[in-house]
Amino acid sequence: MTDLFEALIRGDVSSVAAVLDEVDEPGRRALGDELVAHVVRRRDNWWAHHEATALAVAAVGTLSSATKVAALLGRRSVMLTDADPAPVVNAARQRGVDWVADLAHRLAERIPRSRPWEGWHFITELLLAEKAVPPTGDAFVAGWAHALWWRRYDNQHRLLLDRLRADPFLDTLLPRLFEVDGIGTDLAYTGVGHSVPSALATLATEGRLDRALLLDGVLGRLLRGDRPGALRPFLALHELLAPAGSEVTARAGAYLRLLADAPGPVAAAAQRTLRTVGDGVELEALLDTSRTVLTRPEKALVRGQLSWLDLLARQRPERAAEIADVLAVGADHAAADLRDRAVTLARRHGHQPPLAVTVVVAADELPPRTPAVAALPPITDVDELVEEVSGLSGRPWASSALERVLDALVRLATSDRDRLATALLPVLRREQVGAYDHPWAMFNVPAQLHGVLLAAAASTDVASRHDQWSVILSQSSNRSLRPFRGRSPVEPPRHSPLTLVLCARLAEIGQRMSGRDDPGLLAAPTSATGAIDPNALYDRLAALGERPVWRWDLTQALLRLPVGVDEALAARAAALGTAAGDELADWLGGDALPAPVHRVVTVRSGTDDLDHHPHPARRTVVSGEPPEGVADPLGLLTVPAQVRRGYHGWGDLWPAMLPGHRGLVAAHLLPEFARSVQEETRDVAGFLPALAECTGPGGPALDLALAYGLCARHEVDRVATLDALLMLAAAGDLDAPGVGGRLGALSADRQVTVTRAMTPLRDAVTAGARLSVWRLLAAALPPLLAAPTPPRGTPDLLSLAAETAHATGVPVEVPGLADVVARGGTSRLVTEARRLATTVAS
Repeated sequence: MTDLFEALIRGDVSSVAAVLDEVDEPGRRALGDELVAHVVRRRDNWWAHHEATALAVAAVGTLSSATKVAALLGRRSVMLTDADPAPVVNAARQRGVDWVADLAHRLAERIPRSRPWEGWHFITELLLAEKAVPPTGDAFVAGWAHALWWRRYDNQHRLLLDRLRADPFLDTLLPRLFEVDGIGTDLAYTGVGHSVPSALATLATEGRLDRALLLDGVLGRLLRGDRPGALRPFLALHELLAPAGSEVTARAGAYLRLLADAPGPVAAAAQRTLRTVGDGVELEALLDTSRTVLTRPEKALVRGQLSWLDLLARQRPERAAEIADVLAVGADHAAADLRDRAVTLARRHGHQPPLAVTVVVAADELPPRTPAVAALPPITDVDELVEEVSGLSGRPWASSALERVLDALVRLATSDRDRLATALLPVLRREQVGAYDHPWAMFNVPAQLHGVLLAAAASTDVASRHDQWSVILSQSSNRSLRPFRGRSPVEPPRHSPLTLVLCARLAEIGQRMSGRDDPGLLAAPTSATGAIDPNALYDRLAALGERPVWRWDLTQALLRLPVGVDEALAARAAALGTAAGDELADWLGGDALPAPVHRVVTVRSGTDDLDHHPHPARRTVVSGEPPEGVADPLGLLTVPAQVRRGYHGWGDLWPAMLPGHRGLVAAHLLPEFARSVQEETRDVAGFLPALAECTGPGGPALDLALAYGLCARHEVDRVATLDALLMLAAAGDLDAPGVGGRLGALSADRQVTVTRAMTPLRDAVTAGARLSVWRLLAAALPPLLAAPTPPRGTPDLLSLAAETAHATGVPVEVPGLADVVARGGTSRLVTEARRLATTVAS
């Protein structure tokens, strides 16, 4: 028995098999029970390579059913990816079990869909050894698709075409290849001789595969839709199949649905295919589809549909009037050149449009901004706190969630410590909280947050954290928030001051949990924006009485107060007769955070050693410094003119730390945000809606942040920017010319890709912000038009500007527009400039 477990630990497969050979069946079953207990005891051990093979041999050789073996080998700690299936099959045959195929199917059910290759080779060899039919679950099929290009599945390194001809799974799994979402990403590999679409098309030509099955499968996949990258291989297969006229006619309904609703490349392929069959498409169905196509944003697709309808009207004059009515639908397209083309063709074929009635909207039509909602009530129960921490583990926390958890920790860890530790510690261990924190990462938000959680759970791992907290607080001891007047002997910190404040707060909270009956945080927000009602802060200080106040807790509380003077409340705070009351009185009396001096600067962006993607050589940011005679030991007012200033994914917390100072927070976030946009990082603009919900002037930093965000690479970030822009516009806080001027300057300097701004700007128009978009574009166009070569997308901005200028009826001068018109010619730039100039003049 000891020999077996020692062999398992060594990963000695032959020794495990030798031990099993000497044990009878009752002894094997007794060993099986101890084997399961052994693996459970070693729950932190990872079984991989030879260890995993040895474990699988032991499991098959001792456990009584496929269910038990699958439960053991399906544990997260057992990695079968590199396990050798041959000794396992030998062990099963030596024992005479008949459930190896059942075991393979049960293991296949446990394959993670996000990592379908894990254990797939092992399971496949079990199936092949038993000559069993393969499972058809999504994960196993995805693993098969992965194996089509990952040649480990066939150690002979044959070309994919030859491997597929001999693949025993081909006929069973091929239909599912078109049904599993996301599987196309594993079919996109196009190495020489290993193109899946090419191989499938060749097998169809040879008669090995049913051509109709492939064509119907492709159309079904395209109709269900998927991510663009996952659809490309299916589009490639469709092109290689090159369906004949009869095949297209029989499937015309599917192609028309794709033309109307599918993503642009798929719709374009459907359009090309349908045009090859001429009269094979029923005219009524085509006209009905065309009404939808002519409203789509893809200009090439709409242009092709207009051309097709024009051809049909000339070929079938008896239906020309009907076709002309459909062509007229294009007269409402967003692109002016397509509108003109549609109107011209509709009139050519007999359409008589009704007299147009122009409705002028001289202001934005946005719903009024709703007041900021109150913060959620505090957490008062240990179970609620543990559930909140469990739900937030593994991702950056929202500020509202962080503040509720911190407030609950300092209260419950001092009033119900034993129960909190008992409930919280298993959650932290399960989520491996703090397992990967560097011991020297003092000014690191997640590391310090993990330390606070571990301290609340009374973890034995937290001793070193107390040393870190002492260092953090000692390094911060010579920094104070006030007074602001006079010179300070302390230089601003080199790292982010907001990170300093937050880490100092976390260090302070970690030390607070050694006391008893803590009433909670002074800095707990009363608003979802992070702001604190001054009266609520006064009440908290009054309730404290003579008890000491934690320094960084009070600092954060003061920074969350609304900007402005409240003499009456200041007098009440002074009457408390405490040091904290005097601090609040001075703050409310006007000795609060001053406005910094900001300058827009352009710096060289440089390149990162590990970054092989080209990005602009320049980056425009905002530098900040305190007004003359104002001290800034915390560095809140000081923003260096630098390329980047990391916030490590936790920048979404910063707006709630200074909820009354939009522009200041934007200036601190801008270097890293601009870098992320230029380097096309994803999920970086989430702080913008939070910043828009706050108060205070935005200034050039917020204008620049919005300009960068409009040109972000990923839709999620452009949508976040659009949300912020609409929120600011609804509140009357949007400086549309300021944002436009920054957008134009960044684009003219080739720091951003202005074509990406078209979608959020057009969506803003649809949402009702016509005047804001027009004023923004009127300010963005001059630097673009003045560029030696206007950036790609400038004609589209001119077109949208003409549309919004016409809709609002508000005249705004666009410097440089007349110069472009004076060039003459028929280029799209000049045509759209002329259209805008005419609109503005009229």
